[in-house]
Amino acid sequence: MILIYFAIVILVPIWAQFRVKGTYKKYSQVSSSSQYRGAEVARKILDDNGLYHVGVEETRGYLSDHYDPRSKTVRLSSGNYHGHSVAAAAIAAHEVGHAIQDQEDYSFLRFRHALVPVANLGSNFSWILVMIGIFAQMSNMLLLGIIFMAAAVLFQLVTLPVEFNASNRAMDQIVSAGIIRNDEERETKKVLNAAALTYVAAAAVAVLELLRLVLIYTGMTREE
Repeated sequence: MILIYFAIVILVPIWAQFRVKGTYKKYSQVSSSSQYRGAEVARKILDDNGLYHVGVEETRGYLSDHYDPRSKTVRLSSGNYHGHSVAAAAIAAHEVGHAIQDQEDYSFLRFRHALVPVANLGSNFSWILVMIGIFAQMSNMLLLGIIFMAAAVLFQLVTLPVEFNASNRAMDQIVSAGIIRNDEERETKKVLNAAALTYVAAAAVAVLELLRLVLIYTGMTREE
């Protein structure tokens, strides 16, 4: 049973990453009908929504695309910034989806931003407290570690609606703007769905790990 658990915890994220990279590689070689580069897709959708103040920049790294709410900037990795593929259009539109969420004060995005300090603290210190609690048989220390970890897990769970909503906005925007044709919607959705898998996998593994620690804690308190 323990081996099955750890196999799931290790293999699910690897499978999700493999799926993302495979889907991205496939559709990064499929040109979109509009021939818009990722940077042009982002700029057009931003302008169509009145977000003229939001910048579009190229950033280093592979699939390092993100929206920075502090500087109000959509940053696209080189392949997506310059590429005119279906994958580049999908990812650029997705990141702009976050910019639109920011502009509209989307509740889950605000909640996620508020959780960042607590989630970072939980990620950095939870395992230290958990390990001390388990090895020293200190249930109170283990409970404190679980509480810190729960904050990080909550952050991952809140991330799910944020990401899915950004993808839905992306589809609406690139279709209405004529960036992709109707027959390209299926390919675009595959790219967005594959990317979402990484967040789903991460959240699922985090919840499983949290539940495992809760079971360890309940067993420890019974022995006390």
